[in-house]
Amino acid sequence: MKHVKRDVFLLLLGALIQAFGICNIHSKSFITEGGVLGLTLLVYHWTGISPAFSSLLLNASCYLYGISRLGKPFLIRSVIASISYAAFYMCLDPYAPLFPFLLTSPLLCSISGALFIGIGAGLCVIAGGATSGDDAIAMGLSDRFSCDIRIIYFMSDMIVLLFSLSYIPFSRIMWSMLTVLLSSEIIGLMQRIIYQKE
Repeated sequence: MKHVKRDVFLLLLGALIQAFGICNIHSKSFITEGGVLGLTLLVYHWTGISPAFSSLLLNASCYLYGISRLGKPFLIRSVIASISYAAFYMCLDPYAPLFPFLLTSPLLCSISGALFIGIGAGLCVIAGGATSGDDAIAMGLSDRFSCDIRIIYFMSDMIVLLFSLSYIPFSRIMWSMLTVLLSSEIIGLMQRIIYQKE
């Protein structure tokens, strides 16, 4: 029971941190994330559908693979993380951006955005869940092929960044690549630290 409470706390904290970063930095700066988080921003730009809603729909299909590899506990934790992310995003969105000075510097946006996403997603991965479908795929593929989760994150992120060129200038995509590199490194580092302790 102690670990369940800890995991739920980590999932909620991770979802809050990610929602804060997406809402206050990525959705306002034209420096995007990869994976499903970046895809929700792409959908938002072209359709106006809030990431709070599109994240739930896009993630559902990705979770099917995660469930097949990681089982029912993964599904339960991911549902908690996904619904929490959407709820936190809806609550934070009317007040964003809370730190407008960050938006004046692409470098600050890249680094701070990577910290929010990397730490938030890392906490969810540690707890055995995912707020985002690409987290589910990355965790499942990492488990299936015993490969470094950072590589899988990077590859899926690059695909989304290529599509994001449809609305984000190339110079901003370069900053987005920095964000993606940093956030995937942070997630991988957090995962390695936990595995070393087990």
